[in-house]
Amino acid sequence: MDIKKYIVYGLIAVLPFTGTSCLFDDAPVDKITDNYIWETPMLLDEYILPWYRNMSDGFSTYVPTTIALVKSASRYYMPWFGDQIVPSKTDYYNAGYGDLLKGNNQEITNWASVKWSNYYTQIQSINRLLENEANIASGEQKERILGEAHFFRAYYYYMLWRHWGGVMLINNTFDPLTEDTKFARASYAEMVNAIVKDAELAASKLPASYDASGTGRVTEGAARMLIAKTYLWASSEYFQNKSNDYLGFTDDQSQVMLEKAKDAYDNLFELQKYSLVQISGTTEDEIKKEYRKIFLTKNSVESILEVQHSDDGNYDTGYGHKLDRDAAAPHFTGTIAAYTPTQNHVDEYGMREGLSYNKNKPYEGRDYRFYANILYDGAEWNGHKMDTHYTRTGNNEVAGEDITQYGESETAAYTRTGYYMGKFVDESQQIDKNDTYASKQNYIIWRYAEALLDYAEVMFRLGDDNTALAKVNEVRTRAKMHTLPSLTWEELVNERRVELAFEETTYWDMFRWGVAVEKMNGESNPIKAMKVVINSSNGQARYTISNMNRFPKRVRLFEEKQYYLPIPWDEIRYHGVAQNPEWREM
Repeated sequence: MDIKKYIVYGLIAVLPFTGTSCLFDDAPVDKITDNYIWETPMLLDEYILPWYRNMSDGFSTYVPTTIALVKSASRYYMPWFGDQIVPSKTDYYNAGYGDLLKGNNQEITNWASVKWSNYYTQIQSINRLLENEANIASGEQKERILGEAHFFRAYYYYMLWRHWGGVMLINNTFDPLTEDTKFARASYAEMVNAIVKDAELAASKLPASYDASGTGRVTEGAARMLIAKTYLWASSEYFQNKSNDYLGFTDDQSQVMLEKAKDAYDNLFELQKYSLVQISGTTEDEIKKEYRKIFLTKNSVESILEVQHSDDGNYDTGYGHKLDRDAAAPHFTGTIAAYTPTQNHVDEYGMREGLSYNKNKPYEGRDYRFYANILYDGAEWNGHKMDTHYTRTGNNEVAGEDITQYGESETAAYTRTGYYMGKFVDESQQIDKNDTYASKQNYIIWRYAEALLDYAEVMFRLGDDNTALAKVNEVRTRAKMHTLPSLTWEELVNERRVELAFEETTYWDMFRWGVAVEKMNGESNPIKAMKVVINSSNGQARYTISNMNRFPKRVRLFEEKQYYLPIPWDEIRYHGVAQNPEWREM
């Protein structure tokens, strides 16, 4: 079965508690039983589709405007909460997204509740299948599906763990309406062991690769990456020596976890199934285009795990998304400006070897990845020269086309940072008033470059600077950047921020490194914007950096307690477990 095809076009999975169906064989519409599902290959494959579909919302810009919708919505693009990319549409800051940025307790609680429910819903589904293992006919499909089940149970517990710390490990079907079973919160050590155990089982059952019909399915490599990621997260200094074992280790396990992470990444590399997509071009324009293509190529040799999207981009009947439309500048009829890079991030791109920064020509001589990832004033995009500057004549300033609202809508947006996103977006994607056909790019969860940089971090922290440097330089040379002669922690962090720009990893890194309070607060790290003004009389440009928001402290607030989301209060009362520190019921 082609998983990519079925993820896109497949029917809704018939869960065991679903009572109706008229689409499968001759089964009565109200009598599909559990055993019928386990005994029917097509139903089995459809049963597991939600595990894939709920991995990540990917390129999502759904921002609810009412509390009722906020309570039922969880589709926020995680990098929005960081400092590399932000939405420029003012409405977003006045809605649920803005409340989350401001640290609104009620909205965070609502948002957390949706995520919690989604993850445990998938775990419940997985548990049901595993309990019926004996009813599944032996064969290749059974082995693969059991591997997928163990992978996704590990994956969804990994997601819960990162958000909440130790949670309730429920590895059997459980109905609180008919049972009185209570579960305690697991310790950090128990979470690590549970996730790794399931992921190891998955790795033993899943193939290292599939033929074309299995493109998009999780593999042994994905399971090994999950193991490595688990140990890397657990090695964080922030999660050592905690007073409560569900918030971290009560002693210091960082070095032990680092050693285990090293072994896990070694096991991943030994598969020899992944490599960096190489770039053959030598000019700035050639390198830019080839680097961009990496993120438009589905399931490349660099891909470890991706959310699959439909090739036709159909948003209504398939599994497309609206990245290109939501990222577009006004010249291309864009009205959302959902993905606008910040000056904070632009400043992370270094200079090419032998070149020095010129404040009067700030976009010359930068890291080649800058030109691929960022659309700046004067950049070429789809036959258009980006126009994000003001033209000054006397005392008057006239805004350029790409910082002027498109159309008649009063809420139409344009960049508030001075930049548009080049990474992920597709120059060939048509954008018009018919938004049925949108975007088709897959959403990359893990790729080989990330594994290399993870390994570099592990080795650096273990004291092996030479190996760490070699891995960083492997990533840099792919992007045609000069090698570094030595490596500092700051350089390692910056390389991750540049290579993994706008990917969820950069958000979670702030948690692992214990810098989220510093980096996600408007007072300590305000979002910066660039204003370019060109003097009409002499053509000279003035570049001015300032805060995107006039009162950054009011717009972005991240408190220490937000390292751990609040557990839904109904769960707290039912199971009798402790809430995460400082959260109070509203």
